[in-house]
Amino acid sequence: MSSKVIFCLFFGCFMGGGTWADPTPIVLWHGMGDSCCFPFSMGAIKKSLNTSIPGVYVHSMQIGDSIVKDMENGYFLHPDEHIKLACEYIKKDVKLANGYNGIGFSQGAQFMRGLVQRCPNPPMKNLISVGGQHQGVYGLPNCGSLSNNACDYMRRLLNHAAYIGWVQKSLVQATYWHDPLNEEEYKNYSTFLADINNERVVNETYINNLQVRNAFVVVKFENDTIVQPVDTEWFGFYKPGQSVETQTLEESDLYINDQLGLKRMKENDQLKFLATPGNHLRFEWDWFEENVINPYLKS
Repeated sequence: MSSKVIFCLFFGCFMGGGTWADPTPIVLWHGMGDSCCFPFSMGAIKKSLNTSIPGVYVHSMQIGDSIVKDMENGYFLHPDEHIKLACEYIKKDVKLANGYNGIGFSQGAQFMRGLVQRCPNPPMKNLISVGGQHQGVYGLPNCGSLSNNACDYMRRLLNHAAYIGWVQKSLVQATYWHDPLNEEEYKNYSTFLADINNERVVNETYINNLQVRNAFVVVKFENDTIVQPVDTEWFGFYKPGQSVETQTLEESDLYINDQLGLKRMKENDQLKFLATPGNHLRFEWDWFEENVINPYLKS
C-alpha cells in the first residue's frame, strides 16, 4: 500500500471538494476586449496551465451570462460590480473553498487586486498581475475588439471628460484613468482606482487583506506599446504635474507613505517584480512556467 493511501486512510483525503494532494486552484481574470473562454486567449491559457500543473482546477472569470456579455462588461460595467459578482462566484465554488491563486491579465489584474482587498474569503494565496495597470493609464492606444470609430470616441471622451460622473459610471476605462496633470481631480473623482489605492481615505482593511498574501507578483512587458506609461505595470507612473518623466513605485507617495502596505510587502520579500521582453501580454510559455508557475503556482 502506498504512503499516499495510508495517509488518506488515517487522516482523510477530501477537503473542500478536492484531495489533499491536489494543487492549489487557479482563478483567471481576462483583460479589456477579451472574455473568459475564447480558445485563442484565456482558453489557451487554461489549457496550458492544465498541462503544466496536472490536475489543477482553473476557474476563468466570466462576468455576465454569455461570452459576448462578459466581453461587453469589460467596457461598460463598473469595476465595483465586477468585483461584487466575482466575490459571489468564488464563494459559491466549493473547489475554491480552501483558497486559490489569482492571475489577472491587463485590466483584469486591477480587478483581481480589488477582489483581494474587498473579498478576502476564500483566501488568495498568490496574486499574479500580468501587465496590470496599478497606477492607472494616461493614454488608450488600443481598444481591443472595438471598432476604430468607437475606439477614437473613447479616447476623446477620456481625454476631456474622464472624471464626469456619468462617464465614470458607464465606462470601465475611465475608472482607472489617471491624469498626472490633474492629480487632485483624479483622487477626488476616480470611482475605482483611487479607492483601491487608498488615495482619498486610507482603508486599513484593504492594506490588511493585501498583506496576508504569500506573494504579489507584478509582471511588466518591456516593449509594451499598449499601456501608457508602461511603468504602471510595476506601480510606477508619471511624476505629478507632467506626462513625460516617470517615477518608480519607490519614489511615489503610495510607497513612501505606505498607504497600501506595499513598502512592508517589499521589505518582507512578498512583492516580486518580473519583466519579460515583448509587447502587451506577449510572452513565451516557457518563460511563464519558469518564472511564475514553478515558484508560485505549484503548491
